[in-house]
Amino acid sequence: MVSAKFLGPLRAAAALISVATGVGALAADFPPLALVDSIRISGVDVALKSPPPHFVVRGALGLLTHESLDGQIVHRATGPDMIFETRATITPNGDYLLMFPEGQHYSHSKKGEKVNRLLAYRSSDRGRTWQGPTEPFGIDYSQHGFIPLVPRGTKRLYAFGTQPIAGAYNAEHGQQENTPIGFRWSDDDGRTWSAVTLIRPLNDPDFKGMSVMRMTETESGVWLLGSHNSDFSQRPLVTRQYLLRSADRGKTWTVAPDRQPNGWFAAGFGRMDEGRPISLGGTKVFFMARTTQGHLFTAWSDDDGRTWTPPAPSPLVHPDAPPMLFLLSDGKTLVAFHHNRVPAHEDGNLSTKSENMTVRSEIWVSTSTDGGHTWTEPRFLLVNVVTPDLESPFRNYQCSYLDVLVEAGTLHLFMPHRWQQALHFTLPEAALAKLPTRAQLAR
Repeated sequence: MVSAKFLGPLRAAAALISVATGVGALAADFPPLALVDSIRISGVDVALKSPPPHFVVRGALGLLTHESLDGQIVHRATGPDMIFETRATITPNGDYLLMFPEGQHYSHSKKGEKVNRLLAYRSSDRGRTWQGPTEPFGIDYSQHGFIPLVPRGTKRLYAFGTQPIAGAYNAEHGQQENTPIGFRWSDDDGRTWSAVTLIRPLNDPDFKGMSVMRMTETESGVWLLGSHNSDFSQRPLVTRQYLLRSADRGKTWTVAPDRQPNGWFAAGFGRMDEGRPISLGGTKVFFMARTTQGHLFTAWSDDDGRTWTPPAPSPLVHPDAPPMLFLLSDGKTLVAFHHNRVPAHEDGNLSTKSENMTVRSEIWVSTSTDGGHTWTEPRFLLVNVVTPDLESPFRNYQCSYLDVLVEAGTLHLFMPHRWQQALHFTLPEAALAKLPTRAQLAR
C-alpha cells in the first residue's frame, strides 16, 4: 500500500480503505475542477450552458462528452506530481488491472534516480469499483508505463516497458529517453511479479529506446512490440521507430526494419515514434505510428511482422501525438481515436504555446473494416473543458494516450486527463455510429 503522505491529503482516506467507488462517493477526495464558460469545437464556439444535442457537461470529470459516455475518476495526482500513461488489461482471472506512473517523467532524471512510482488499481466488477493503489513492483528506478500481454493459451500476465535502470543507459547528449526495454511476468493474476528480463535483439544487442504503446500477439504466437528512440541534441528533434519481434515467447528477439539508427521516419520531417502493431488474424499485422506530418502513418505485414510495407500517411488527421488503435468486439473492425486537428505551424511539432497544445483536447473516432486501408468519417466524442490553470500548457489540454478494453459490447476507456487524473469511462460499442460528424456537429 502506498503511504498517505505519498498520495497526498486528498487521497488519504481512500488509501486507508483501498477502495474507489466512483465520482459521487469520492466527492471529498476529488474536488471539482474549474470549468471554462465556452469551448471551441471544430471551429464552432459552444457555451457549456447550452451544449450540442446529445452532449453533456461532465463537470466532475472536466469534460464535455456524448451522452452515451460517462465514467469516474479513479485517481488524481496532487501537488507537482503528474500521472502518466494509463494502461489496463483483463487479467487471466477476469479482473481489470490498471497501472500508471505517478511523479515525474522518468527522463527527468539524468542519473537514474527514482522520480516516479508505478501504481496499480484492480477491479473485480468490470470497473464499477476499484481497489488501490498498490505498488506492483519493488524496484528502485522509475517506470514509463505498463504494456500488458497475456499470451494465448496461458494464465501468465506480462508487463513490458521502458527500463531506465541506473547504469544501464547514458542519459547525456540528448539520449535521456533511450533505455533498455524489458518485461516481467506474473503467474498469480498480477499480484506478484518476476525480476525484469531485458531485451537484447540478436541483430542489435545494445538496442535502447522507449516503449509505452500496446503490443500484439499474432495467431502463430509472434510477439510484436513498438519502440522508438530519440535524439534531443538535434534541432529539430529526431526520432526513429522500430518493432521488436519474438517468435519464441520472449526467449530471443530481432528488431525491424534494421538495427539502430536505421529506423522508420516520415520523410521530410525526421520523426516517427510511438508505433502500435495490431494483429489482423492469420499472418497479417497492421501498424500505426505517430508523426509530425499531420497524419497517423500506417504499414502492413503479411508474414507475421518479418517484412513491412513502407509506412505512409493515412487519412486520419492527427498532430504530434500517439495512435490510439484497438479492435472492436468482432475482432475485425479497427477503431482509431484521434484528435482530428493539427498545430498551426508548418513543421507539425507541438510547442509550449497554448494554441498549439489545444490540439490534444478533442477526441474523434474513426473505424475501418478493411484492415486500416480505408476509414469512416471522423465522429466527435469528447473535449476537455477544464480551465487552463496549470503552469504548463503541456498539461492543460491533455486528452491523449487513451487506452481501451472491449468486453461484452462495452468499450472501457482510460485517460490520463491533463496528466493529472486517471479517468475510466464506459461507452456502448453501438453508440459509436451515433456520434456526430463534423458537419452534423456544426448544425
